[in-house]
Amino acid sequence: MSPRYGGATVTSRIVRSYVITGGRSLPSAGEPALHTLITLAPGRRPPRWLSPESSAIWELCSGGYLSVAEIAAHLALPAGVVRLLLTDLSEQGHLLRRAAPPRAEPAERDLLEKVLDGLRALA
Repeated sequence: MSPRYGGATVTSRIVRSYVITGGRSLPSAGEPALHTLITLAPGRRPPRWLSPESSAIWELCSGGYLSVAEIAAHLALPAGVVRLLLTDLSEQGHLLRRAAPPRAEPAERDLLEKVLDGLRALA
């Protein structure tokens, strides 16, 4: 049974998030956004002070760009907690951020039909 505090049930997940963040407030919902792409800055070496969660982020991001949402899913941590850890690493110059590519705009139908006609002519 989970302990109760002030009428609310305290779960191990909440306690874990509090411990990981050191009780700090989570960043605003927009920074970094869930679709922001993250990777390691070139030539960086992991500092000795990294927590297990930050070490896991370091390892995940060493393989190339991942979105904030993907990192949170791999670590099975709430997105807010991951965003805070990413902000810490980014402010120290360990990470690079890249906005997700813009949404594709629909092509005009007549252009698509011309392309299809050209492909049919080749076949």
